[in-house]
Amino acid sequence: MAARGQSIGLLGGSFDPAHAGHVHITREALKLFALDRVWWLVSPGNPLKAHGPAPLPERMAAARGLMHHPRVTVTDIEAHLGTRITAETLAGLMRRYPGVRFVWLMGADNLAQLHLWRDWRFIMDHVPVGVLARPGSRLTARMSPAARIYRRYRIPAAASRALARAEAPAWCFVNVPMVDQSSSAIRARGGWSGV
Repeated sequence: MAARGQSIGLLGGSFDPAHAGHVHITREALKLFALDRVWWLVSPGNPLKAHGPAPLPERMAAARGLMHHPRVTVTDIEAHLGTRITAETLAGLMRRYPGVRFVWLMGADNLAQLHLWRDWRFIMDHVPVGVLARPGSRLTARMSPAARIYRRYRIPAAASRALARAEAPAWCFVNVPMVDQSSSAIRARGGWSGV
């Protein structure tokens, strides 16, 4: 549920599996971007990944078991909307929740490859984007095609709390204390089987 006028951050991904890094950037995004809520959008699948993730019910259960915050909701709304492409998901959410101010959240590693996403300019042109630095991705993210093309719409990190109320295109890159975890590293160590 979302009320008109609320600012809701959207953190999308396969969450295969969810980990402490996701929790950390979610809590930071709530504070730094002055968000009312954050929704984790657990994707049915990632079109940029060669192999499919663990089954959605297992990823949802693991994410809900990890993320405990009164202003954070773990959702499989993309499965209900029938979308797998971020731009399509955003369009569906904007239709379903008129008057809600959505902010797309991503790690700096995703900004570095955003130009590879289908209809990526729709994202930048329709919702503010909050970018949270991840280890090893700061420079490549700042030099990425998306960052260069939209450089004049960048909000300084010192004004990050204004992002949720900014008109798109608008984006903000913030450095946060990092939890150096990744889903791929957890899977490589055998720490996730998608039970």
